[in-house]
Amino acid sequence: MSPDIVVAVLLTIIAASTPLLLAAIGELVAERSGVLNLGVEGMMIVGAAAGFAGAQVAGSAYVGVLCAALAGVALSILFAILVLVFTTNQVATGLSITLLGIGIAGLVGQGYVGTPGVKLRALEIPLLSEIPVLGRLLFSHDILVYLSVILVAAVAWILARTRLGLTIRAVGDNHHSAHAIGYNVVAVRFLAVMFGGLCAGLAGGYLSLVYTPQWVEGMSAGRGWIAVALVVFAAWRPVRAFFGAYLFGAVVILQFHAQAAGVQIPSQFLSALPYIATIVVLVVISASRRSAQGAAPACLGQPFVP
Repeated sequence: MSPDIVVAVLLTIIAASTPLLLAAIGELVAERSGVLNLGVEGMMIVGAAAGFAGAQVAGSAYVGVLCAALAGVALSILFAILVLVFTTNQVATGLSITLLGIGIAGLVGQGYVGTPGVKLRALEIPLLSEIPVLGRLLFSHDILVYLSVILVAAVAWILARTRLGLTIRAVGDNHHSAHAIGYNVVAVRFLAVMFGGLCAGLAGGYLSLVYTPQWVEGMSAGRGWIAVALVVFAAWRPVRAFFGAYLFGAVVILQFHAQAAGVQIPSQFLSALPYIATIVVLVVISASRRSAQGAAPACLGQPFVP
């Protein structure tokens, strides 16, 4: 296999992994604060629709990115109000937000079916992008790829090294104790959920502005659910989420290349391969339940009433 083909395959893996990583890192912060957000899929698909529509109206992909982020935040605020203010069941509310997001996205995007998209262009870093092989792999991407890596590093540092990170972890591990020493549990969780919605919206915007620059109903294709599973796979650690996202991205791309190579396996099975991998990972994690429970925030999914 020639170096150009290898580079091309690796670039497609990066493209497939970026939306998973963006959504997973946002969900990781929300869960570390104690909130289980199963509405990631809905926030992602709304971000994809809003991003595509915004880019079409303004003629700028960067405006589309902004619209995608705002759409994800808007839906996350609704989710946060329901689960944090009215203390509704987080699982049921997350599923409802996903269904709502799918409906809103279909409504927003129905006028854009078949419309050519406005693609977010790559930002090539001067000099570094000219390095053979590595230049294309590391320094010739769009802004959302760079942002996803920066977010992983920033979240890992904040959670481990800063007072803000300590606050988030304290609220997620024992919200009653955190409240007793003066932390505003609801406010911390509200902001964490909003950050998760922002990242999910950006992940959706990446799908409609970079990965497949067009609007297709249901284009998130379950990636939000994979992102939720990735957080468990990563044991709520940002760096592990990075490697997990790229592992799942590689599985997604593998099935495409296997189909192109004429592998004698039913195409339906190959298309289901990423989701089968997700189920296998969750089963393996459940088998070592003690370690999984030790890594999870102690108050994850539990409502808090001051």
